[in-house]
Amino acid sequence: MAKYMILIYGDDRQWAAMSPQERQDLDAAHRAFSAAAGSRILESAELEPSSTATSLRADPAGQVGITDGPFLETKEVLGGYYVLDAAALDEVIALTSRLYEVHAGHSGVEIRPVVDHG
Repeated sequence: MAKYMILIYGDDRQWAAMSPQERQDLDAAHRAFSAAAGSRILESAELEPSSTATSLRADPAGQVGITDGPFLETKEVLGGYYVLDAAALDEVIALTSRLYEVHAGHSGVEIRPVVDHG
């Protein structure tokens, strides 16, 4: 078995502007995904809007600077994640294709294997 991180990206403004029905549809899709994935889900969370983020970056002299929010050149921000334990990437793709964000016009999903240092 391997671990895979599913990163869910989208537009904060689009998520905030969702109607109550759209929010219900989104929540229902995540419940269906969770039911299908079952115990393969090791961890998951929805993140607060990107405006609540704090970013740290060191300058060439090594001084750490702190800024509010992420440094973005795009409207897509990380909105949530799942960590799955699965036998193969194909299994993760089949499950992940059920997520609402895969089919919404303003969002997308990235799947990345987690490095095992053990």
